[in-house]
Amino acid sequence: MNTDDRAVLLRTLRDRFEAHPERHEGVAWPDVEARIADSPQALGVLAAMEETGGEPDVVGVDADTDAYLFVDCAKQSPAGRRSVCYDQEALESRKKHKPDGSAMAMAEDIGITILDEEAYRALQRVGEFDTTTSSWLTTPDEVRERGGAIFGDRRFGRVFVYHNGAESYYAARGFRGMLRV
Repeated sequence: MNTDDRAVLLRTLRDRFEAHPERHEGVAWPDVEARIADSPQALGVLAAMEETGGEPDVVGVDADTDAYLFVDCAKQSPAGRRSVCYDQEALESRKKHKPDGSAMAMAEDIGITILDEEAYRALQRVGEFDTTTSSWLTTPDEVRERGGAIFGDRRFGRVFVYHNGAESYYAARGFRGMLRV
């Protein structure tokens, strides 16, 4: 990443951080920026999150590791990560009309982990997300072993977690990720 791109990304992250203090009470931007500066890899991942429409922001600090938790805070599921099935197994199981990829593979390529149900509900406590879209969530093994996968959204003022066949994909379903820095 060249110096100009780095400066633009850091300014974007700072502006978003300052615009949404409710997402990260007690966290100071200079501390976050210093942590990012110590990890060039993190900056590359944050750039990929931004490029795919995630609008990453700090939503907390991991109590065990002291890592800042960057999560996709776009109002709707990131536009650059939609129309994907859940994982590679699901993608391979489709005989017709295969999507271009899977949420799990795309997350791995970006360098993030897909939110699980607990992290998704925590995100929904700091804002209202996925009011017209939905997001795949890391699925428990016992559900995935039976061919399913879970996703979440917010409708009627409530957060819902549902199930679907892991091979399904929809134009309004993507995924949200997390990066620990």
